[in-house]
Amino acid sequence: MDKFFDVLLDSLVDTAKLLPVLLVVYFLIELLEYKNVFKFEKSKLLTGNASPVMGALFGTVPQCGFSVISSELYAKQKLSVGALVAVFIATSDEALPIMLSNYKAIPSLLMLVAVKLVMAIAIGYLTYFLYKRIFKNSTSKFVSLSETENEIHENHNHNDHENHEHDDKHSHKEHEEADKHNAEHEHIHACCHHDVETNKYNWKHPLIHSLKIALYIFVINVIVGTFVCIVGENNLANFLKSSYYFQPLLALLIGFIPNCASSVILTELYLMGNLSFGAIITGLSVNAGIGLIFLLKENKKPKENLFIILMLIIPSLIIGYALHFVPLDFLRI
Repeated sequence: MDKFFDVLLDSLVDTAKLLPVLLVVYFLIELLEYKNVFKFEKSKLLTGNASPVMGALFGTVPQCGFSVISSELYAKQKLSVGALVAVFIATSDEALPIMLSNYKAIPSLLMLVAVKLVMAIAIGYLTYFLYKRIFKNSTSKFVSLSETENEIHENHNHNDHENHEHDDKHSHKEHEEADKHNAEHEHIHACCHHDVETNKYNWKHPLIHSLKIALYIFVINVIVGTFVCIVGENNLANFLKSSYYFQPLLALLIGFIPNCASSVILTELYLMGNLSFGAIITGLSVNAGIGLIFLLKENKKPKENLFIILMLIIPSLIIGYALHFVPLDFLRI
């Protein structure tokens, strides 16, 4: 019983040390998202040849709002599939703020961002290339949408001129349907009921999110600490050694949990020395979280969704296993 209270106390102290850093980081992230999420949505570089690079750069911002808005833009055919996958691969969610709060993890943090950025660009372009060959008959996510929209608009105006009364009724009906559709999609909610389409700085979100992540960290530390006390450090070390070859696969399964907690779990396990760098790369590369859930909900094309998921899993697992066996002693904490 005394050991359990020691675990609770140690977890509480560790979490209390992290909370001020988390608050500062998340308030800054909220400001960055507030300033850039709408520029991201309106950018003309989202469907062209440079779109995977743009997606990778925006994805490095540790905020779930970007992955959610990317899924929404892809479903509306305003974002290339390469850019979408690049955003998903590049995002690291809670890993960056947590690592930033531990100065010993700075080398790992810099390496993590660099590797995932390169991965996001490379896999984004690979997705870009494969998509055009696998889905030849599908509506392309890379052609100019403005031309099609202009043609529709011109035809609509021509029909209005010829059949004024009929089109008035039809137009009224279209407006009602459009208003209804807009009302349904007016707000896109990410974590903590955070509305990523309201053009206002939301000071409540970083506060709630910081407390939420701090709670996750506390609970995970208590669970892991209690588990270590019950099992024993030597037995745990032997288990991790025996399951060394399965760590990237284990991280992959954790990474697919559609919640902020999954990136917290992966990061804490890595910082405790229980996961290799290659394993955390795999887990965080597939950790698109809410963005992936939103994609499955909004994009009514199961084959495309399956293709995107496979483009997250296969390259991430290959690269993760490759790094898993590379001696990166300078990253040890």
